[in-house]
Amino acid sequence: MTRSFKTLDDMGDVAGKRVLVREDLNVPMAEGKVTDDTRLRAAVPTVAELADKGARVVILAHFGRPKGQRNPEMSLALVTRPFEAVLGRPVRFIDDQGAAEAIASMAEGEVGILENTRFDAGEETNAPETIDRLAALGDLFVNDAFSAAHRAHASTEGLAHKLPAFAGRQMEAELDALDKALGNPEHPVAAVVGGAKVSTKLDVLKHLVDKVDHLIIGGGMANTFLAARGVDVGKSLCEHDLTGTAEEILDAADKANCTVHLPYDVVVAKEFAANPPSLRTCNVHEVAADEMILDIGPAATEALADVLKTCRTLVWNGPLGAFETPPFDTATVALAKTAAALTREGSLVSVAGGGDTVAALNQAGVADDFSFVSTAGGAFLEWMEGKELPGVAALAR
Repeated sequence: MTRSFKTLDDMGDVAGKRVLVREDLNVPMAEGKVTDDTRLRAAVPTVAELADKGARVVILAHFGRPKGQRNPEMSLALVTRPFEAVLGRPVRFIDDQGAAEAIASMAEGEVGILENTRFDAGEETNAPETIDRLAALGDLFVNDAFSAAHRAHASTEGLAHKLPAFAGRQMEAELDALDKALGNPEHPVAAVVGGAKVSTKLDVLKHLVDKVDHLIIGGGMANTFLAARGVDVGKSLCEHDLTGTAEEILDAADKANCTVHLPYDVVVAKEFAANPPSLRTCNVHEVAADEMILDIGPAATEALADVLKTCRTLVWNGPLGAFETPPFDTATVALAKTAAALTREGSLVSVAGGGDTVAALNQAGVADDFSFVSTAGGAFLEWMEGKELPGVAALAR
């Protein structure tokens, strides 16, 4: 596979070298404990490989939003022990005061985590003096944090211009998967785009109609498209002021030979609650004025499964219904299971991303069966919008 970026395979001998590795260690914590260590585990392959090769590995990361101020509640010292447990080897916390001396004293193969990069106000502004300060701490730079690649920060973009730059294993896997999904995909390509509001996914939808063969729209945003087609959606979540924009997207899809799939049967209720007594399934043209659409119906779900069976590639961002509240997760879970089965049998390349999407796939118990599941939120969305990601562009050869 021809890549536009260098990977760890291109680094040569790193024994004794100071390697700055940008990771995403911005994990959720409660009462001093990490509640989801997905990002910590994602960092392990790159960090372990470099340490095994004798590098002095210095991890750069942010934690929270300290806005250039030192805040002990957002110190990466809090994440050092949890990461050490996941990595299975000692990890040293390195205060940014006296960092050069601390790194110089590291042994070959030792791993350290530098204090929160966002304690420096120049991190988020990509300030030259911040880039120079960080660059002086290392000999080589590895970016392994795709989820922060949409930010042109000192530790994600600036450093790549100051030191020889490489993609870490997680970044490499992510970029390879995204290339298979939309860069150079096997057609037919389907995209599932769900979520509450069209307004948050406008750029995604406009970009995708030229890229995919089937655009499956779910969640609250499907109601805006139904309304644009003259369907009375009752008291469903709907951006009536965007029906004109929805019509424009439908027209663009027609011109691009992209088939847009909207539900024709839906699950409705008079109140948004778990298993409400008013729950029923009906045709989209039979939604009462006091009802709201909360999921796609079984007939539409089955039809979408048939669409996926004709496809070779799937990109998924956002649930089809209000999946956090049962039984409005039914369509999302059913279609996710279909996609997982097709992936397992080798007929479909499936790439999913975004926080709600990952949660929905975990709920369906199929996250491990997809070809690739990205933990990135904003970066994944901007990639789906067709935007250049500064942290990725900076790695280009």
